[in-house]
Amino acid sequence: MSPIVGATPQPMAEPKLPKADPCSIVIFGASGDLTKRKLVPALYTLYQAGSLSNGFHVLGVGQDQMTDDQFRGSMRQGVAESEQQVSDEQWADFERFLFYTQGELTKQPIYDTIGKRLAAFEKEKGTKPNHLFYFSTPPSLAPSIVQGLGAAGLANEESGWARIIVEKPFGRDLESATKLNVEISKIFDEKQVYRIDHYLGKETVQNLLVFRFGNSLFEPVWNRNYVDYVEITAAETLGVGSRAGYYEESGALRDMVANHMLQLLTLTAMEPPVAFDEAAVRGQKVQVLRSIHPMSVEQIGERTVRGQYAAGAVDGEQAPGYREEKGVRKDSATETYVALRLDICNWRWADVPFYLRTGKRMAKPVTEIAVHFKRTPQALFSRTPRDRMEPNVIVLKIQPEEGIAVTFGAKQPGPEMRTGTVHMDFSYQTGFGVKSPEAYVTLLLDVMLGDATLFIRADMVQEQWRIITPIEEAWAKQTAPSFPNYAAGGQGPEAANELMARDGRQWRPLGG
Repeated sequence: MSPIVGATPQPMAEPKLPKADPCSIVIFGASGDLTKRKLVPALYTLYQAGSLSNGFHVLGVGQDQMTDDQFRGSMRQGVAESEQQVSDEQWADFERFLFYTQGELTKQPIYDTIGKRLAAFEKEKGTKPNHLFYFSTPPSLAPSIVQGLGAAGLANEESGWARIIVEKPFGRDLESATKLNVEISKIFDEKQVYRIDHYLGKETVQNLLVFRFGNSLFEPVWNRNYVDYVEITAAETLGVGSRAGYYEESGALRDMVANHMLQLLTLTAMEPPVAFDEAAVRGQKVQVLRSIHPMSVEQIGERTVRGQYAAGAVDGEQAPGYREEKGVRKDSATETYVALRLDICNWRWADVPFYLRTGKRMAKPVTEIAVHFKRTPQALFSRTPRDRMEPNVIVLKIQPEEGIAVTFGAKQPGPEMRTGTVHMDFSYQTGFGVKSPEAYVTLLLDVMLGDATLFIRADMVQEQWRIITPIEEAWAKQTAPSFPNYAAGGQGPEAANELMARDGRQWRPLGG
């Protein structure tokens, strides 16, 4: 049965998920926040859905001293805080497969210990040595982990599979990203490496390909002949919180644009793949990145904006400025907001600008892709400026609500020929009556199934940094703007509005 737009919401059903082969999951950095808030809750969801075979085990590895029971208690708290339904009986069965060991990740003994623990798990269950290693650690530890796994023989796939999941950032510039790829490739084949971007696990992001290539209504107009410009937004109301140490070294450009936002751009702009598989989809995505020419120093000055939030009010509550956050330098020049224009120099998108913006402490939490279409000739209806019809816009809403909105013109009721703009909204939850899986649920299951379609390939990482590194280098040589330059709870710095205004365009209001 097809979903009906505007239908009465029904109780949310859980999606049916496939079952993975038995495997052991090793989480490096297991005493950290990501494991507690995202990874173990996602694994618990997969367990509830029947996707984890009885032979699965989770071995957390961290620097903190913890017993297995202490680790299990901490993980239960994380699952409860994720608002999942947790039954005592079901959790008691699940936690039997959770274990923890303490060790120094820069020294070989911990990897030898891991090898012995995994061998014991598999001997007990009589399962193949299928191993998934999750790097929930600072990027600087990735080479040590890779080398340790290789020396312990844990990259071997002779009688099972071995896969690693690497969290962003994948380096901090083109040189370091290339070096990291080389270090990983010495031990693991590219087919064993899964570079994760949790944005790509969201349903709306995946549905973008179906929306574009599965509907004859939209695909013929998805090009420079009909599209005026594309706007990609990732706005947060949150500040840096406890991540100030990381954020001071990263900033919004490295943290968000170099990964999440360029990935959203590639999905929006890519050519049709010959099939929905990892080779075809990732091949088309990297072609988009190769079509974006790095900006010159002059272009960077004209087409990029950076900002930093001051104190203000977010959702009616006072919020401190970035320089007032714990762990932030009082004279910090780190950007918490970025806006920029990118041009894709290929046949489909020539002369269509792509505007990207991301920021912390913004008015609303909004992640969306807005495709703005060119105006139609207005002579038929536009007798006065008041009658001027607004251009069509398709908005793919990624979070906090997942769905698609379309704006188009219609005649207003009455005897006069008066036009107006109307909105048509589709919501995933009300449309299908099925609760969308969390991004980490989708992505962890994909790795267990060996499907790399939604993950980032080595050449894609280098192409992303080829675009971003010149901006970082130019900013490092220039005097930073007078920070702070936008208030918490606002729409961002005025310079970002000017960036669009110079091209005769404007940003969508956050939450609009």
